[in-house]
Amino acid sequence: MIRNILIGLAVAAVVGTGVWGYQQKSEGDQLRIQAENNYQRAFHDLTFNLDQIEDELGKTLAMNTRRQLTPSLAEVWRVTSLAQKNLAQLPMQNVKTSDTEEFLYKIGDFSYRTSVRDLDKEPLTEKEYQTLTDLHKHAGEIRQSMRSLQAQAMNNKHRWVDESANDNAPQGEESVPGQFELMNKSVEGFSEVDWGASKDSIRNINGELKKALTGKEVSEKEAQDIGRSYAGVGKESKVDITETGKGLEYPAYTLVIDDPDHKANYYMDISINGGEPIWFMQEREMGEQTIGLNEATEKASNFLEQHGKEDMELVDSTQYDTVGVFEYVYKQDDVRIYPDSILIGVALDNGDVVSYESKGYIINHKENRDIAQPKLSREEAQTKVNPKVKIMEEHIGVIKNNINEEVLCYEFLGVLDDDTYRIFINAEDGQEEKVERLIQSEPVFQ
Repeated sequence: MIRNILIGLAVAAVVGTGVWGYQQKSEGDQLRIQAENNYQRAFHDLTFNLDQIEDELGKTLAMNTRRQLTPSLAEVWRVTSLAQKNLAQLPMQNVKTSDTEEFLYKIGDFSYRTSVRDLDKEPLTEKEYQTLTDLHKHAGEIRQSMRSLQAQAMNNKHRWVDESANDNAPQGEESVPGQFELMNKSVEGFSEVDWGASKDSIRNINGELKKALTGKEVSEKEAQDIGRSYAGVGKESKVDITETGKGLEYPAYTLVIDDPDHKANYYMDISINGGEPIWFMQEREMGEQTIGLNEATEKASNFLEQHGKEDMELVDSTQYDTVGVFEYVYKQDDVRIYPDSILIGVALDNGDVVSYESKGYIINHKENRDIAQPKLSREEAQTKVNPKVKIMEEHIGVIKNNINEEVLCYEFLGVLDDDTYRIFINAEDGQEEKVERLIQSEPVFQ
């Protein structure tokens, strides 16, 4: 699931579709530069990912043994997941990318479902081979589009931050957003692929968000008041507000809020239905660090409580330059509900909340989930963990697995060599559902 974007990608800026990321920077660099570098990295990584997908799909067509097909299809699924994450990081709020997102999800879903089954007992059918052939063809077309787009962006010295902050930026076919629109339209023609999956299994993060936002419509004035409250500025602060473009599938207001006390601006999306802040970022130059992660954690927790997000538990924290980044999940009856997640960034120079992203929480949150009792004991589940890992903490939580199903798991935090891992063991059948390496705090570069 896109929510499982590495916490390391959620620093220094949140614009449009997701969380703003990290780059090591010398003291005094602005968040705008950090965000731009992250967008450039995500864009070029996305292009590389699409190269890999086409190459790997091409290999599957030439293979003659089932033994080789399984790891190759697993690799397609892995790289497709990376491509989804990189696409989600680009500030594409005014550009429709839903068909491209859906196509990538379908590739990942098909390759995952095929790779985990026993191909010796249940080999690929002729129809599935045809699906692979079609996927390879379409992936090649997308690859060519992205290579052309990459060359255009480099030649024109395209800046993503300027694009995201400017509603009047060029949107014609000659622009980078315009080229994304063309690519997205071309993907619409791929519907003839026989995916072998029901329509219900196809995920679209923006579509899910639109479905989840069912509250009362708020006016522009109400949205401005909500925005000022989250930004922590006074009623006199200037707010520029517009409705998001047609490309965004959920109806929202886009706000630019002036914070004269800190010589900063806040960029924010607030849903028209329900008035929920979906993301925001504060753009300003960072000063020297004056507070530690513990004090920043208190500020993040207080911020959530002040805005009605109760029963949230901190599950991860790290530091990138002079920003602390914190992941919170909802907790029900001592069970961590990982899909209900919120990411918060706190400036370590003055304690400002400088970023906030809540798509996971908005889409998945339920007050009273029906949580089944585990069939395995904690001790039985721990035997499924690599014995070389030294277990330091144990919890129980709900996560979404690779096919977007919620599953109850035992969670083990452990150390192997110099790395810390979070390992989820299915509480019903003992399967190892997920292993995450936790990101270490980055040093402050002087």
